[in-house]
Amino acid sequence: MNTDPPILDVRGVRAFLESRRVPVTGPLTSELVSGGRSNLTYVVTDGTHRWVLRRPPLSGLTPSAHDVVREWRVTQALQYSAVPVPPAVALCEDPAVIGAPFAVTAFIAGQVVRTRAQLDGYTTPELMSCVTELVRILADLHTVDVDEVGLHGMGRPVGFLERQVRLWWRQWHEVRSRDLADATNLHSRLVTALPPSSAQIGVVHGDYRIDNTLLDRADIGKVLAVVDWELATVGDVLTDIALMCVYRQPQLDPILGLDAAWASDRLPDGDAIAEAYARRRGVDLAHWPFYLGLANFKLAVIAQGISYRARQGAAADPTSAVAEQAVPALLAAGLRALGPV
Repeated sequence: MNTDPPILDVRGVRAFLESRRVPVTGPLTSELVSGGRSNLTYVVTDGTHRWVLRRPPLSGLTPSAHDVVREWRVTQALQYSAVPVPPAVALCEDPAVIGAPFAVTAFIAGQVVRTRAQLDGYTTPELMSCVTELVRILADLHTVDVDEVGLHGMGRPVGFLERQVRLWWRQWHEVRSRDLADATNLHSRLVTALPPSSAQIGVVHGDYRIDNTLLDRADIGKVLAVVDWELATVGDVLTDIALMCVYRQPQLDPILGLDAAWASDRLPDGDAIAEAYARRRGVDLAHWPFYLGLANFKLAVIAQGISYRARQGAAADPTSAVAEQAVPALLAAGLRALGPV
C-alpha cells in the first residue's frame, strides 16, 4: 500500500483560491510540513503571500478523525473569540479539485514544540509561563458561547459521556491484538462510575497539548494559535482538560514516536494542571476520577489503534508498531484513577 504523501496539485489550489477572490500574485509552490498520523499540512506560497493548506491523509480515513470541514468550521467560528486561531481563508469541499477536500488558513510564523530537546533552551520559569498560558486558553475555549459563535448542532451534548464510553469500547474491540483483563475491568468501572449528566458543555478541542499550538519563537509563553481542530466537537469540556493531563504521562513517547515535549518532567504534572484549570474557570472538577479513567482508556485505545494500522501497512511511520507498548500502563493508570473497588 502506498502511503507516501501526495504532491499537492497547486494549479487546482490556485484556481480555487482565485474563484474565492483570494489574491494570488504568482505561480504557487508548496512544501509538506506535516505528513504524519494527522491531516496533511502544506505551506503554499505565491512568492508574496503564504498560506497553510490541510487535507486528509491517504490512509486511515474515518468519517470524523480527519475532518477538514470540521476543522474549518471551528476555526472560522473562533475567529473573533478569546481563543487564538489561524485566520480562515477558504474551504473547498469538492474532492475533484485536488483529490480531497481541503481548508486554507493564513500562515502564522510560530514554532511547534514537539520534542523535549526543543525545551532545553528555555528556563523553568519560561516553561511555567507557557503551561499557564496553555491552561488559560483552554479555559477560555470552554467558556465560549456555542450558540453565539455559530457552533450549535455541531455535537450531541445529551448522553455525551455515555457515548464516549461506548465508542472507545467498540474501538478497542476493533483494534486490539489480544484480550486484556484491565481493558474489560476499566470499561466496566467506567460504566458504573458514569456521571448522571454532563454539567459543563462547550467547545471541546479533543487533542489539546503543547504540540497542537503555534508558539511565539521569541517567547514560548505566548500562544499565537491553537491548531489541529479535526477532533473538535460540542460536548463535556472536562474530557478536554482530563486528556490534556493524561497526555503528561511517559506513555506519550511511544504513541507519538518521539521524546514528547508534553511528557517532559520539567513541566507541571497533571494534578497541578487540573488545579490551575479549575482555579482559572472557578469550577469544581466533579467526578474527576471518572474523567481521568476515561482519558486513560481513550489514550490506550488510540495507542493500540496506531499499532494496529502499522501492522495493516497503513501507518505513515513503520515505528508506529511500538505504540501498543503504552497500552498496559495506560489501562492500569485508568484503574488507579478510579480508586479502589
